[in-house]
This record gives sequence, C-alpha cells and structure tokens, in this order.
Amino acid sequence: MPSRLRSDALAVVVGFIAVVAGCSRSDPAPPVPTPGAGSAVGTPQSDDLAFRDSIPRQGGPEGYAGSESCKPCHADQFNSWHRTFHRSMTQYATPETVKADFNGVVLTNDQTQFHLSRDGEELRVRMEKSPKPGASDDPPAMLDTRISLVTGSHHMQVFWVPGGSGNTQIGFPFTWLIPEGRWVPRDTTFLRPPGLSRSPEVWNVMCSRCHATAIEPRVDAARHVMDSRAAELGISCEACHGPGQRHVAAREATGRTGPKPDAATLHAEILQPETMDPVRASETCGFCHSMKWIDRSEAWRDKGFRFRPGDSLEDTTPLIQPSKAAQIPGLREYLERNPTLLADFFWSDGMGRVSGREYNSLVQSPCFKGGKFSCLSCHSLHDSDPNDLLARNRGDNRACTQCHERFTDPGALQQHTHHRTTSSGSECYNCHMPHTTYGVLTAIRSHQISSPRVSDELATGRPNACNLCHLDKTLEWTATHLSEWFHQPVPGFSPSQRTVADGVRLALAGDAGQRVLLAWHFGWEPARITSGSGWIPPMLGILMDDPYAAIRCVASRSLRSTSRLEPPGYDYVTDPEARPDAWEQVWGEWYQGLRRETPTPTFPEAVLVKPVPASEMESLLGPLLQTRDNRPIRLRE
Repeated sequence: MPSRLRSDALAVVVGFIAVVAGCSRSDPAPPVPTPGAGSAVGTPQSDDLAFRDSIPRQGGPEGYAGSESCKPCHADQFNSWHRTFHRSMTQYATPETVKADFNGVVLTNDQTQFHLSRDGEELRVRMEKSPKPGASDDPPAMLDTRISLVTGSHHMQVFWVPGGSGNTQIGFPFTWLIPEGRWVPRDTTFLRPPGLSRSPEVWNVMCSRCHATAIEPRVDAARHVMDSRAAELGISCEACHGPGQRHVAAREATGRTGPKPDAATLHAEILQPETMDPVRASETCGFCHSMKWIDRSEAWRDKGFRFRPGDSLEDTTPLIQPSKAAQIPGLREYLERNPTLLADFFWSDGMGRVSGREYNSLVQSPCFKGGKFSCLSCHSLHDSDPNDLLARNRGDNRACTQCHERFTDPGALQQHTHHRTTSSGSECYNCHMPHTTYGVLTAIRSHQISSPRVSDELATGRPNACNLCHLDKTLEWTATHLSEWFHQPVPGFSPSQRTVADGVRLALAGDAGQRVLLAWHFGWEPARITSGSGWIPPMLGILMDDPYAAIRCVASRSLRSTSRLEPPGYDYVTDPEARPDAWEQVWGEWYQGLRRETPTPTFPEAVLVKPVPASEMESLLGPLLQTRDNRPIRLRE
C-alpha cells in the first residue's frame, strides 16, 4: 500500500473506532486462514504476510514453551484448562473462535455504517462514514478490513481490527452479547455516565496485560509503532506455572521411560501453585486479578512485566490499597492529579467494587491474613466448573467449613445464622461474600470476606448482605435484628431508611453503582424467594428507563428471567428520551395481570408498590426519585 494511502487508512480506523475507548524466541506465524485485504476501499489488497504482520504474534519472552508442549505429558490437565474461559481470553478471530453473527449484518453508529461479512474463513468489516450534512461534498470515507482478534467467550465478545501502525489493535465499537445473541454499541456494556467522551481502546497496552500470557507490547514511542507479541494469547499454562521451556527440555532429555524426577527437581523446573506458599500462590492469580501500581521504572510497555509466577508481586507492581496509597512512591502524586480514580475501583472504605480486582479485597480478609488461606482454597482451574472455577466441594458451605469445622453441625450453623439450615440465609457465601462487586453486566461476590453491618452501608453506600436478600425490609429492620443477634449498635436513620425497604430505596434514590446491583438482585432467585417477587416487576420497569445503559441492560435481563412483561420492541440500547417510558408499560401490564387475580394480592408497605394504575403511584414514588444520587459514576472493569 502506498505510504500516503496507508496513513489515510490509519486515520480512518482511528476515526471510526474513537467512538469507544529479554531476548525473544523465533515467532511462529499465527494460526489464521489465508487473509485478504486490510486496506482502504479501492486500493490493492495486502497479501497474507501483510495481514500477519498487522496482528500480535505468539512467541514471547525467553523461556516460554507454549501450552501445546504440555499436552503430551499432561493431557488431562491440558484438556481441563482448554475448556476454561481463561484459555479463550484472547484468540485470533476465526469462524471457530467467534460466536458473533457476521452474515451480512449492518450496524449503525452516528454517521457510520459497519457492514459485517464472512468471506470464506475471513471475518470482515467495511466501514462507511458519511460526512455531516453540509460539511463536505467529498464521498463517504470508507475502510475495508479484517477482524483480527477477539477477546472473551463467556459473557461477551470484544473485537479488534489492525490499526495500521505496526501491529496496533484498535477496539471495534460494537460488542457481541453472548446471552442475548446480539450486537450492541461497546459503550453500552460499561457503567459509565451518559455522554462520557472516550478514547480509542488499544489492545496492546490495555487488555493485553491480563488477557494474554507474558505480553511484550514493544511500543516504539518515537515512531508511534507497536510490534507486540505474547508467549500465548489468552491465559495459558505458563501464566500460572511459569516459563516451561526448561522443564520441557529436561523432561525430553530424560525421556518418558527415564526415572521419575523427585519433587525438588521438578520444583526447580516448573512451579506448582498448589504446593506454593499461600501468599505466593495467590499473587500468581493476583497479577491479573488486581489493581496495581505500575511505576514508570517498570518500563513494561517495552519488554513487558518482570513478574513471573512465584515472584513477589509487591517487588514490581505493588497492590493499590486506598488506606496505604501514600506508602507507594509516585502513587500519592498521581492521585493528587486524578482525585476520583480510586472511587472508580473501590468503595470508600477500600473494599473492591469492580470485577477482576478480587485480590485487592482478598488480602484484606481475616481468612487470608491467617496465613493458610489462598485463592486455591476455593478455586481450581483443573477440577471445577468453568463458570466460576469453584473447586469440587467448594460451591457450598464446605468452602468455609474446611476451616470453620464447627459449622458442619446443623445446630451450630443455625444458632450462628439464625436461619433454617436449608435456607439461603445459612449459606456462608450469601452473608460473608455478598454480590457487591460489579462487572460484565452482572453482580459478583465480594472477595473481602466480611460480616454484614448496617453501619458499613451508612458509611460507604455499599448495600449490606441482609438487605440484598431481604429486599422488602428496611435498614432499621436489619439493624434491629443484627443488634439482637450479634449485639451490633443500632445507628440513627433517616425517615426513608426507617420506612422504605432498602432495596427499593437504593433502586430509586441510590447512585448508579447501587442501582445496578439492585437491578441484578431483583432477578436473583434467593432474594425473590425470601422477599416475594410479585411487587418486583414495577421496580425493574423503573430501572429500565435509567440514564445509564448498563443499568437498563441488567434490569431488562432480570425482568426477562422472571416474567413476560418486557414491552414489545424494548431495547436497552435506545436512549429513554427517544422512546416511550418502559416503566409505565411494565406497570400497566403488571397491574392488569393483578386485576385478573382473585383475590388481588397485597404487598408490604415498605416496598411502596400497590396494585393501582401507574398514574396513582407517581405521587408516592416521586419524592424518592427526585432525591436520586445523580453524581457521575464510572466503574472501570
């Protein structure tokens, strides 16, 4: 491609996509089918080699052998890893790895159309950007390129296209939601203030840090070029066990029929997290599952991170803990320039509130501080369901009773929980690890193991575990019970905290981070069983009109999972100002359904919901809605 046209193509790519936000071994060519053009319309198509050069390669830092080298001797472990979502964190985009529809789909965003197609084994996008009316008589700007990488395979898939500057990868502005099987604008999948301006997403220096193994971004700042490579795309065997080339070479030299090496020999060749010190084992997970401080001296944008499994995380990229931020050189000054940053990741007391940062919370837990507890106390990559990676016999109270043995006795358990042993209120997770973390359009359990306290909610805004199950009860009700059972002091309350169910109060008047958690909990089966579900659809209808697209998505999912009341044609992507109110339609259908019942049900006074037309409810709900906390909330996953 002529240099002028190549430069123009790069400018078009960035313009289209701006709607969102050692010694090395030889580099094997990526396993992609023979590609076609990644070029501007009307110019000669680049050949196979040009496309290969435009995408990051596998074959990274010295010492890495690749997961395929593990398979001959460790077939069972290889197969169990292969079925996890870790393995498919990032993949080359092929018909086999991509779940999204590329069959003649046309997507529109602002003045741009994106024509998706499949050409043999190639997944392509033709982007056409029309000039604004009256702005120019020039023909529409166009770019035709291949989709190069795909990130994710569990909740959603994110796509990347070559950026034209080395192998820079720019985020495609639409995401495929796997549960719904549909395309949505990328910015509607994050909890971000409406209208927030975004920068283009660059895989090489953003997602690659945790969605690839041993990434080497190789950023040439002077030439504005990237030549990124990784030991492996996705999270491979060596992400947990460390570089395996020495182990492979030693075992091949010995041969399968040779003497079996002793434990000390194997430990010198390869790491086994299960036999490591609990802190070191957890730091292996924490390298990705944390928010860390990356000092400029780390220089990771060139050769990647120095950390390897078994190393001390604190030596290279120390954890960011709000209470200890001043102790990390450079971090305090950075936060002075970016004073709202910590609120994008943590509740005000330092507990994590976004997914993917579990290690920050875990290290603050009493269990972890005891010295014997680690991520592997509950999770397993090889002996688990891929959904949560909870190890066998760790999906219930056995995760906790492995240490707290006295609660294996039903009587002791019921005495402690004050709930029936068979109820969700006697499941340890629900009280000590409630869903107060948010990410990927869902609520996730907190990994800072703690006890429910109303005083914590009043101080931080974080919903307490009791009211996330008892959605129909007030804060005062919860505080009274916690005082009777565990001698916690009863704090003072505002009128609404005394009389309005806390779930309703936060759903109507809370900030965006609180509202999205309630939208999810309104669809959570244990809460619906405990609180009764008949009054919940109208609450979800209100949240389906929320200014934040992510809240609308979560609320509509909860409504669809529990009823058939979603209005025909409702689309969470559409701005509420551009369509009829969803809550009036949901309330109307809900109310008509109640009128057909004999007798008409009644609901607790604290939930505010009454079986009356929507117009009669406005005066009751209006005061809470008018006090909604509209501070901008941005949760950075």
